[in-house]
Amino acid sequence: MTAQIIDGKQIANKVRDEVGQAIARMKEEHDTIPGLATVLVGEDPASATYVRSKQKMCQTLGIRSIGHTLPADASQAEVETLVSQLNADPLVNAILVQLPLPGHLDEEAVLNSIDLEKDVDGFHPVNIGRLAMKGRDPLFIPCTPAGCMVLLEEAGVDLNGAEAVIVGRSNIVGLPMAMLLQKANATVTICHSRTRDLKAHLRRADVVVAAIGRPRMITGDMLKPGAAVIDVGINRIDDGSRERGYRLVGDVDFDSAKEVAGAITPVPGGVGPMTIAMLMKNTLRAAEMALAKSDH
Repeated sequence: MTAQIIDGKQIANKVRDEVGQAIARMKEEHDTIPGLATVLVGEDPASATYVRSKQKMCQTLGIRSIGHTLPADASQAEVETLVSQLNADPLVNAILVQLPLPGHLDEEAVLNSIDLEKDVDGFHPVNIGRLAMKGRDPLFIPCTPAGCMVLLEEAGVDLNGAEAVIVGRSNIVGLPMAMLLQKANATVTICHSRTRDLKAHLRRADVVVAAIGRPRMITGDMLKPGAAVIDVGINRIDDGSRERGYRLVGDVDFDSAKEVAGAITPVPGGVGPMTIAMLMKNTLRAAEMALAKSDH
């Protein structure tokens, strides 16, 4: 049995097409377009690449992109002042502070300073708090976990009563993913670096979300036959046969896992494209909320 490959690029294109059409209608009917401001502190190459790809996607979909770069030694006050200026700017519907921030900055305080209605990353403590509570809905859901949920839905995975195992407990992916799966009526286990018998947990799982940041850590023999596997990991490994000297692999050993799983995302081309597509969807939602407010 070879798994169904969940094509993140194709599904992300579908999401982006819907967002692009809605933005075109917004421009036509209300003469306005969404605005996304990005804040990059320092010169981390991976962060700079992510921000550039987000700005490029804004351009493609007709979203106003406003980029701000601060030096790596920017003070807490400088970062928070910039965020409060963006909060007050009516042309900015959405604010994204690229994480991680340099170590001397208080990340929580920065995220806390973003206007709740512009928090398109979904990391404001109130948004996360609402996500964690039964019967409450956040204004925005973090983009990567939201994208993972769309991939599972598009692959036809029934989450109702399913055993779901998340490997990794980061604030950005693992914890919000657990909350979303729980809301979808899955029974959720969170595993991490201190978990005693990871394989025993994985062998029970109908759904596996790997977000631990260790290349090819989860192998086919650790999986329950027919499981749906969402691989969030993006790791560089040396590869002399490639022009750039490396290639990207996930946290799951794709070759062995695809022979056991029922459905699996590749790396690259799985979760990655969905993260940016969901950010664009959140940005559209922020602009729609602002528009509804101004109409009132």
